[in-house]
Amino acid sequence: MFVYQIKIEYSGSDFVGWQIQKNGLSIQGILEKVLSKFLNNKIKVIGSGRTDAGVHANEQSAHFTTPKKIIYKEKFISSINYFLKNYPIAILSLKKRPKGFHARHSANNRTYKYFIINRLSSLVLKKNKAWHIKKKLNLKVMKKGIKLLKGTHNFSTFRSSSCEAKSPIKTMKKATIKKQKDKIILTFSSQSFLQQQVRSMVGCLKYLGEGKWNLKDFKKAFLSKKRSMCAPPAPAHGLYLYKVKY
Repeated sequence: MFVYQIKIEYSGSDFVGWQIQKNGLSIQGILEKVLSKFLNNKIKVIGSGRTDAGVHANEQSAHFTTPKKIIYKEKFISSINYFLKNYPIAILSLKKRPKGFHARHSANNRTYKYFIINRLSSLVLKKNKAWHIKKKLNLKVMKKGIKLLKGTHNFSTFRSSSCEAKSPIKTMKKATIKKQKDKIILTFSSQSFLQQQVRSMVGCLKYLGEGKWNLKDFKKAFLSKKRSMCAPPAPAHGLYLYKVKY
């Protein structure tokens, strides 16, 4: 059996999420269907993580095994993308990996980016691709808040009640915020994340930026380790799985 890693770009707007579910189309389901048909063998695609409904990916990583060796990589990518043309999904690259490779367990760093458009006017080009916030956000205090998230902490406050992770303790290697005109970009890097962690952190930072919380309130919610203290999570459509490193 041969193991191959694929990198995938997709818009999550029309999907129930990455993982196969009974209630609608999933990215995993579409990929398995197309790859199985093309390779004439039942293919199971394992992703680096499960993005929720509405979440996008610049570079999701996944792997699959097949008894057939893929010789012409460019031809394979072009062919698969042809069959994917009716869906907002594209295969970016294909790489042969050793037998022990696992898209999820072998990953040592994942980077997510969250995009906010902070302006009065409604979104047209970025509709369903960023969180539109009309009220002007205080970037200075948001920067102070996001710095508190860096390092090893118990992130229970930002953990979904349905999260199945064994431990709420994670090490945030990177937590930054920057502004480009009316666009605010929040970047988070860690080996792994809790379910809805990024969206929950962004929701709390938004409370901070719009003045609903001060820095003391933000810190209190974070250190409480109580989900009930968390602000409403940011919407899924502003979140992007940006990169997965091995």
